[in-house]
Amino acid sequence: MKKTLILGAGFAGLELATTLSETFGEDANVTLVDSGEAFIFGFAKLDVMFGHATPEAVRLPYAKFAKPGVTFLRETVTAIDPVARRVTTDRGIHEADFLVVALGAEYDFAATPGLVEAGNEFYSVPGATKLRDLLPAFAGGRAIVGVCGAPFKCPPAPSEAALMLHDYFVGRGIRDASEITLVMPFGTPVPPSPDTSAALVAAFAERRIRFVPGRRVASLDGGRRVAILDDGSELPYELFLGVPKHHAPAVVRESGMTEEGWVKVDPRTLATRFPGVFACGDLANTGTPKAGVFAEGAARTVAAAIIAAQRAETSTATYGGAGSCYIEFGAGRIARVDVDFFSGPKPTGTFQEPSTALRAEKQLFGSSRRARWFGL
Repeated sequence: MKKTLILGAGFAGLELATTLSETFGEDANVTLVDSGEAFIFGFAKLDVMFGHATPEAVRLPYAKFAKPGVTFLRETVTAIDPVARRVTTDRGIHEADFLVVALGAEYDFAATPGLVEAGNEFYSVPGATKLRDLLPAFAGGRAIVGVCGAPFKCPPAPSEAALMLHDYFVGRGIRDASEITLVMPFGTPVPPSPDTSAALVAAFAERRIRFVPGRRVASLDGGRRVAILDDGSELPYELFLGVPKHHAPAVVRESGMTEEGWVKVDPRTLATRFPGVFACGDLANTGTPKAGVFAEGAARTVAAAIIAAQRAETSTATYGGAGSCYIEFGAGRIARVDVDFFSGPKPTGTFQEPSTALRAEKQLFGSSRRARWFGL
């Protein structure tokens, strides 16, 4: 059995390794490499920030990931040679017949001057944890949820943060003493789905949340406590919750695999221009959102290609570019948008109204993957 080397144990890496293990069992010959100790669902960071869950409670330890035919290595990737399909880590050198790069997107905090010194971000676990500790001391004032660059993971998350911040302020009795502004670089909150965007804009209006579309936060001036937008306009704040600019990891950019900052792939097969090398997840330029459900779907397509190659067959599987995202609307209700990026001439999205029933569905989304990947 030829060797498959997977870099990154996020949605894509975990699903790919699991599928290959299910198919080939002890003969899978898969090595999965990640530098972290645990997997954390992206949506769990909002739960941490607002005190609904502890960082420890949302961690799924990689020590629990045990699949026949799969070896998990906790190592840091330091170099990638896509031509030779050779990867160097802080522990050694690994070579493979099939190389899958799924290291995700990283945050470029330095790209937004003042973000680290004068603001806060909620897209990392440390950032969400810091805000969890800071929010109880906020007594009211002007709060900004600001996106610092596009593309970014989970496009609905900034809208969710603004709506959940409203609920948090109401619960603490400081909503009337506070203002909430959401700054996003898109013309609408969820561009592929006009119905979803309209529902979110209506929810903002109902809750007195100011929505500033088509703008990004370019810098923060901590001395004056203002956020400076990309058109030069300024918004004063007492509390800033930021979405940092994203980019592919440096080790990927240095490998020669990226174009304009992201790995170029065939969006239907996830194949790169290097034979035997695939890329999926947030670092791949597929034309779909940077969200776990899309990375998972892409991983299944890559799995089909590797399975076919192992059997000396030709894969006919193609990535459909469809997925569903759950959106927190506050007050215990969750909506869902089902988005299809490839079937028609342009992306489309179908909106499911917020409900408590969809909260149960979202919980099942997480628990089913926790059980499938970690047996928990």
